[in-house]
Amino acid sequence: MWPYLLVFVAALVVDTIPIFAPPAWILFVIILVKFHLNPWVTVAVGVTGSTIGRYILTRYIPKVSSSVVNRREDKNLRYIGSKLAQAKWSSAMFVFFYTLTPLSTTALFTAVAAARITPWHILPAFFLGRLITDGVLLFSGKYASANFSDALHGQANWQTAVTLIAGLIVISVVLFVDWRCLLEARKLRFRFKILKVQK
Repeated sequence: MWPYLLVFVAALVVDTIPIFAPPAWILFVIILVKFHLNPWVTVAVGVTGSTIGRYILTRYIPKVSSSVVNRREDKNLRYIGSKLAQAKWSSAMFVFFYTLTPLSTTALFTAVAAARITPWHILPAFFLGRLITDGVLLFSGKYASANFSDALHGQANWQTAVTLIAGLIVISVVLFVDWRCLLEARKLRFRFKILKVQK
């Protein structure tokens, strides 16, 4: 039972901090594979932790200096803030569809906090969007990991290969597509330099 608590706490911590952190779904996959958890329960517990974490973020961010937000997130903040200024139904729908993309929701909830918007009407939309997105990524990561392990142990067949490739494609699309460019300019671009390099 305690590994599920670990999933919850990991999601809560990652989604409470207003700075770059590993996506929660990566932690879900690691814990799921390590402890052989039920994927359905894992994603439900994890997304619940993420939702509570984002709510906590909206409560304390107004009291924190704006210096915690980097330049890239500031651009996201301006873009998202304009969307959240619309009617509640429209902003809830925007949050739902935004959450279906792999774009960081840090800027989303920082915008909510900065604009003093009550987050209650967007939290259900966030929860549903993350449930879908994290569910897809969790199962993709789980099957990719399992089939990679089979391949290493000489138990691979064509189904193993197809599943492994499909899982890797889903994860690669999430990581390497420039989602802001796709959503704003409707142009498909790829970003392969995704890691921050210290100079």
